[in-house]
Amino acid sequence: MKIRETHRRGFVAGLLAVGVVPAPTWADAGKPAFLSAAARPDGSYMLCGLSDALEVLFRIPLPARGHAAAAHPVRPEAVAFARRPGTFAIVIDCVSGKEKARLKAPQGRHFYGHGAFSSGGDWLFTTENDFEAGRGRIGVWDVHAGYTRVAEFDSGGIGPHDIKRMPNSDMLVVANGGIDTHPDTGRTKLNIATMQSNLSYIEGGVVVEVAGLTAEHQKSSMRHLAINSAGEVAIGMQWQGDGTAPALVARHKRGQKIGFAALSADMLRALDGYIGSIAYTQDGASIGVTSPRGNIVDRYDAATLALSSRSTIPDVCGIAPSAQGFAVTTGQGRLGFYKGTDPVLQRPAGHAWDNHLIVV
Repeated sequence: MKIRETHRRGFVAGLLAVGVVPAPTWADAGKPAFLSAAARPDGSYMLCGLSDALEVLFRIPLPARGHAAAAHPVRPEAVAFARRPGTFAIVIDCVSGKEKARLKAPQGRHFYGHGAFSSGGDWLFTTENDFEAGRGRIGVWDVHAGYTRVAEFDSGGIGPHDIKRMPNSDMLVVANGGIDTHPDTGRTKLNIATMQSNLSYIEGGVVVEVAGLTAEHQKSSMRHLAINSAGEVAIGMQWQGDGTAPALVARHKRGQKIGFAALSADMLRALDGYIGSIAYTQDGASIGVTSPRGNIVDRYDAATLALSSRSTIPDVCGIAPSAQGFAVTTGQGRLGFYKGTDPVLQRPAGHAWDNHLIVV
């Protein structure tokens, strides 16, 4: 019997309820290639699953605006994080569309909108702010115990934002943005004059390496990360100083110094001090970055950090690797593929895509 995709999720959920089929996989949720938070014209919010052709496979309601998500490596589950600084994250069964658990930041903490699973999916790690101490923390949640919080450890800096797992390991890499915030003041940045951003590598809850910035880049805030199969980390930054940023895209390999992409002052100025998202191509040969403030998507050679192409896309932010190069999404509801030439974007009705496009 052939089951139409529109009925598949409900059908599988019903079979699971009576124990007829084995534990579901991402194929049971339509085999999404990407996840993205989105807003609807009526003011509601949702988490969407997208195919590798960028077709919308499912829409699951969220109680508030989302930022990023973490996809479980085995189960068809996603953790949707509130726009930072937020105090909740929601675990969603992407087959049934139901909420499985709700993570609440402990007293004195708030989330930064990102998280990562361990390689086997047993643990979820969340970037958090201990806002009384002004120090970054990584929360540890036991997946098999219903996403119960069981531990936390130091992030290696202040204002941890993005967190990724290094390839073929459970080592974590964290972008400590260096900016202190407090829920009482919303998104107000409290320590720009003294901020220090860094990249930290954490193994077994212990910081094993920290890569910092030079004095010239002291007001650069490392925000978003991408990793290729060789363990090279691409970094998207946001400038907190006056004038034009010295650089906004960087790369790091363990044991080495951070390298920066060199652009002319005019090319840097066009990015308006802001990188929204960053990604490697599937082969790791190119790095793509977006600037929603500059309405720009750039492609860099990963080996040299030389700019190879630039296109204008209004309000572009989400970017992820795809077979076509990069998939991109915009806050105006458009999405498509970027190969290094001006892309042709489509506009599915009723979506305004939020900041990040997450690979499943």
